[in-house]
Amino acid sequence: MHTILVVDDEPNYLIILSELLKEEGYEVFTADNGEKALQTVLNNDLDLVLTDMRMPGMDGLALLQASKEHNPDLPVIMVTAFGEVEKAVAAMRAGAFNYLSKPFSNDELLVSIRKAIEHYQVIKENTRLRAEMRDRTAFASMVGKNRRMREIYTLIEKVAPTATSVLITGESGTGKELVARAIHCHSPREKAPFISLNCAGLPESLLESELFGHEKGAFTGAIALRRGRFELADSGTLFLDEVGEMPMTLQSKLLRVLQERAFERVGGDRTLQVDVRIIAATNKDLKEEVDAGRFREDLYYRLNVLHIHLPPLRERQDDIPMLAAHFTAKFAAELNRPQLEIAPETVRFLTTLPWDGNIRELENTIERAAVLCAGDLITPDDVQPDTMGEQPAWPLAEDEIDLTRLMPPGVTLPDTLHAIEKKLLEHALEEAEQVQTKAAEALGITKSLLQYKMKKYGLQKK
Repeated sequence: MHTILVVDDEPNYLIILSELLKEEGYEVFTADNGEKALQTVLNNDLDLVLTDMRMPGMDGLALLQASKEHNPDLPVIMVTAFGEVEKAVAAMRAGAFNYLSKPFSNDELLVSIRKAIEHYQVIKENTRLRAEMRDRTAFASMVGKNRRMREIYTLIEKVAPTATSVLITGESGTGKELVARAIHCHSPREKAPFISLNCAGLPESLLESELFGHEKGAFTGAIALRRGRFELADSGTLFLDEVGEMPMTLQSKLLRVLQERAFERVGGDRTLQVDVRIIAATNKDLKEEVDAGRFREDLYYRLNVLHIHLPPLRERQDDIPMLAAHFTAKFAAELNRPQLEIAPETVRFLTTLPWDGNIRELENTIERAAVLCAGDLITPDDVQPDTMGEQPAWPLAEDEIDLTRLMPPGVTLPDTLHAIEKKLLEHALEEAEQVQTKAAEALGITKSLLQYKMKKYGLQKK
């Protein structure tokens, strides 16, 4: 629903225009002077301003100029008295979309309004497309040739052209939003908005407002009308991340939107119709949540029309070399380091780690390595960021240690260091009762590095 502000100091004229536009399906704000109109412009998401030129105080031209300072793209149509050609020309030079001279017909007004709003929608769409240009090639951001990933690519290609709701599951960091964007970008809705909302960490009242929007005065702090994610995603796709965290009361309202494609803003009584495709994601087992009474069964089946499960990175380790190369190239470009490469032994080391944080953790690790590595080659030492720059305090001063006992005659330094490291690992694991997280903390290293060293020295999990 497009929103228009009508400004005129004649009450009857204001009522007539307001009723006409409401009958045409527009949402209408009114103001009887320029000062009130400007506050409405500043506090609301408008699609058009229709203002009379001649008003006491702030006139139409001043309102036009102030509106353009706030939003240069917002179209303004000026209404002038017959014969005020010079004022109309001045308004056009100041950025008015069009002007209408009184008297004018309803058809003339509605055609001008429609053209102005269509023009504004094109501008907003172009802005959005530029911002999402990288996301438009969503498959290019999905790297991997693992068998399970190839099956997921096939699923995406099959489901994208439909309007089917999709539920994406997988551990945190596996790339669920990338899959959602790929579905959107390969669907008939690709030119419409892709709007995302993380349902976790927001209080219920705020989450409801984010989803459905609110009317001015709906609650303390609601100083203006605000459109929710459903309105913003109209004709496009709404991605609900961490949907398993949504409170039960909001689950009911979400179910209604899925069934009826209609909702009301918080504090409003007008029903709004929307055409939105829902893609939901969660790292929880929603069936278990249903059985535990924490998630509505009917909503679960509405969302889970088609299910895509993303495997954790540890189950697709054959993709790690490709992902590591992809992220290295990405950050080499971002950091303007065209010679940056990742060493083969570094890639082999990366494939030995468990990657509890999945692809996101791998990407962050490569980014840190790209920033901090001394040369143009990322080495295994560079991808151990949690231990870099931290020199653990030695418990004894050097002169209190008999180094000759640590290095008997005829034993090399590497052999001595390896023996010491292995003994420290065994001791830390015994003290931690084989709890690897505790042992890693005691040694001052990451759990991933501990597991790598356990494998290196043949220390089996007990």
